[in-house]
Amino acid sequence: MTTAKDIMHEGAQWIPKTETLLNAAQRMRDLHVGALPVADDNERLCGIITDRDIVVKCVAEGHDASRCTAADLVQGTPRWVDANASVEEVVEEMGSHHVRRLPVIENKRLVGMISEADVARNLPEDQVHAFASRVYATPPQT
Repeated sequence: MTTAKDIMHEGAQWIPKTETLLNAAQRMRDLHVGALPVADDNERLCGIITDRDIVVKCVAEGHDASRCTAADLVQGTPRWVDANASVEEVVEEMGSHHVRRLPVIENKRLVGMISEADVARNLPEDQVHAFASRVYATPPQT
């Protein structure tokens, strides 16, 4: 069985919720990533911020990225997957919650990240379309 740990990018790094968005953007640039998990004071996952979040929810709104923090952007329940989860469980988690990136947790610690590209590379070709359709579908309005 292929697991989340088998397909993830290792070495993912989180930022504290108190980190400024300017520092977060610089970290994304330096790491060549488009998203960073955000942790609370107890090093527990409290969300994910993306480069797009910083642009759309901070910069485009006229806010100062050197004063806004990651905590200002994270909302809702963070989605994640256990390192031993099957690819099918990863697909279900990403598809049902319309998320494109998923932190991988092992022993309550961040060990990697899975992107939709990682999943697509590991699905049979006939399943890639169904997966992409679920992830990119417009979520129901609540």
